[in-house]
Amino acid sequence: MCRTVDLHQAVLARNDEHAVDLRRHLADRGVAEVNLLSSPGSGKTALLELLLAGAVRRGVPAAAVTADLATENDARRLAAAGAPVKQVLTDGLCHLEAGMLRRHLDGWLPDGTRLLFVENVGNLVCPASYDLGETLRLVLGSVTEGEDKPLKYPTAFGLANLVIITKTDIAEAVDFDEAAFLRHVQQVNPGVPVLLTSARTTTGADALLDAVLAAADGAPVHQPSLARTHQQHMHRHDHGAHDGHGAHDGHEDHHHPAGLPG
Repeated sequence: MCRTVDLHQAVLARNDEHAVDLRRHLADRGVAEVNLLSSPGSGKTALLELLLAGAVRRGVPAAAVTADLATENDARRLAAAGAPVKQVLTDGLCHLEAGMLRRHLDGWLPDGTRLLFVENVGNLVCPASYDLGETLRLVLGSVTEGEDKPLKYPTAFGLANLVIITKTDIAEAVDFDEAAFLRHVQQVNPGVPVLLTSARTTTGADALLDAVLAAADGAPVHQPSLARTHQQHMHRHDHGAHDGHGAHDGHEDHHHPAGLPG
């Protein structure tokens, strides 16, 4: 009998298993993981520098993992904040996966860590599909990228627990239409909170750290409606696969990270 196997779904299902294990492992250690996603050049590293420095200043034990295809430049930048930092080189892979992250954390993450920031590879396509066992998913878009960014990358922005607008200090210079951006974000992720930040002026950095700490302490976070839709999709897919009818239908699949609220 000939059977069609959806390899993409199989890879994501295996990642979800690793994510469940990682989430449980981190919870047992009292660690809240924050997954940061954005396209290259959005100011993700600069904002993370402020978050780490703020955590150190407040006496909150924090650490960071930063992923890139090559170089350790970001790790060197982030280490200046005074928190433990580890660089992960993905050797061409465009995203982190839960199993990969777990291997890099084992034996490295310091005991007593409260916040673990994960700076994903600069990419709004592949990373959006992979649950990393996070407590909170932040998706960043800079004022230089255009107001339609959420519409161009609906999965990434649609699965965010919190959306961050970066580089707001130059919004006027680049003629950024904030109202349009906010409208587009709400179109793909109704009700998601949006925070305006500037690493240069430090605007919004303390408020963002407050939000992260609140989530780490168990405060409710935004539950993306897209996440619920994809949970249902995956349930139907799994049921069909067990029945021997799980053939891929050719439509784009935007997989829901299992750990995001749904």
